[in-house]
Amino acid sequence: MAFGLVVVVAVLLVCLWLLKRLGAPRGSARGLKVLGAAPVGPRERVVLVEVGNTVLVLGVAPGRVNMLHTVDPDALAIPAANTDDLQDANGFAARLKSLIEARK
Repeated sequence: MAFGLVVVVAVLLVCLWLLKRLGAPRGSARGLKVLGAAPVGPRERVVLVEVGNTVLVLGVAPGRVNMLHTVDPDALAIPAANTDDLQDANGFAARLKSLIEARK
């Protein structure tokens, strides 16, 4: 009887592991990208979110999300003079993201 219990528990653990490995990543949404966030209070922040070809400025507080403004994506273009700094930052961000993904 104890052996049967151990087998059932082992099968459950293997199934849970398989679900975690094969399941879709949580929190991911197609066409949704967080561009940046800035805290404006202890638990409040302003977040730039890109949805398709639109950039939304959202106010995020505990239990509430409000759209504050919409921004043209071309208005957020970064000047060409700062591209070297941006490439270094993007290289670091890409490397960090790949390391985090590899750990999952």
